[in-house]
Amino acid sequence: MRGLFVGRFQPFHNGHMKAVEWILGRCDELVIAVGSTQRSFNRMEVFTAGERIEMMRRALKARKLDGRCIIIPVSDINNNALWVSHVNSLCPEFDVVFSNNPLVKLLFSEVGKKVVEVPLFDRKSCDGSHIRKLMLSGAKWKELVPKEVAEFIIQKRGIERLRSISKEDKYGVVA
Repeated sequence: MRGLFVGRFQPFHNGHMKAVEWILGRCDELVIAVGSTQRSFNRMEVFTAGERIEMMRRALKARKLDGRCIIIPVSDINNNALWVSHVNSLCPEFDVVFSNNPLVKLLFSEVGKKVVEVPLFDRKSCDGSHIRKLMLSGAKWKELVPKEVAEFIIQKRGIERLRSISKEDKYGVVA
């Protein structure tokens, strides 16, 4: 059986990793759809699609799970009525969708796909917005992401990027 797991993964954190492991305990293979791939270099979407895919690839490979996962970039189309068709056109066939997102659950349920909620693993700290705030403030964040992801973010100067794009311009606008 093949599952589908959709997320923005900004960044790919320990909660995502635990969710992938939990899903792979129920499926033979997993398609990981990296959403909002057209966005990057802003406070909500700091990393590019390629960077997010590389973060996941490294973390999955370190845990010997890369052979069971297929990572697919999915751009937004800004039309929820057509979004499932868009995802289906980009991904290999899958049997079940794993998601806690109310819209994702609704859209896939309406086309007859089985949707399973994933347990939230340490949701208070394993949250992309929270992790980005910690990165921005200089607080501890590395323990909230897989080691390989932290190394990659440091290598790509992700903290510096986040700080730079979070500065206001002369008009008070933040990137």
